[in-house]
Amino acid sequence: MTQLTGNERAAYVQGMFTRIAADYDLMNRLMTFGQDRQWRREVIRKANLPPNGSLLLDLGGGTGDLGFEALRQNPANRPIEADFTLEMLRVGQQRAPHQLPGYPLPPYPISWSAADALNLAFPAETFDAVVSGFLMRNVIDVSCALAEQRRVLKPGGRIVILDTTRPRQSLLTPFVRFHMHTVIPRLGRLISGQDDAYEYLPDSSEAFLSAEELAAKMVASGFKSVAFRRLNFGTIAIHWGIK
Repeated sequence: MTQLTGNERAAYVQGMFTRIAADYDLMNRLMTFGQDRQWRREVIRKANLPPNGSLLLDLGGGTGDLGFEALRQNPANRPIEADFTLEMLRVGQQRAPHQLPGYPLPPYPISWSAADALNLAFPAETFDAVVSGFLMRNVIDVSCALAEQRRVLKPGGRIVILDTTRPRQSLLTPFVRFHMHTVIPRLGRLISGQDDAYEYLPDSSEAFLSAEELAAKMVASGFKSVAFRRLNFGTIAIHWGIK
């Protein structure tokens, strides 16, 4: 699947996430042994949102994990969950009453929007921060996606990216590969019945940019103070920068 390019790859990714939407959150918890929640907390902290609340774009927001975390950290935040897979957004909307117990009835302080990461339908300088979780390895043009995120950020606004990254070779490499290429596909087959989706995950992770390469693209897109931190034996990275 990773050999697909352009619109063909975009259509495949959209269809894949449509098929696995119902089990996406459970699989994330199982694959990461629950660590993904901690990573998302760190993403929102790195966004450095002001205490009086912020307008936050969670791009490729899927089922809303980063938006819900932003509200847990500060109920004054106003997250917009934007994704091109409508079924993921529908699952997120269904989760809202359980994720936001302080709001037993709608309207909830979280919005849901269909969006194309390469052509965002938001005005320039709209958001205080743009965050994403496991989006960038799926877009067909990383530089274009970064440029769009920078465009919609206010001056001084922050971008924070959580994604997989190619791990460095080490003594743990055989164990990491076993988990990615054997454990994860088998879990995917057991939980969702979608073998190919969870073969795509390790394949796309290994084909994606290294942490250093993604940081360089962020700098080339005009972001300042770019930095990153590796996690999970070097298989995950959080990148951040300022417009």
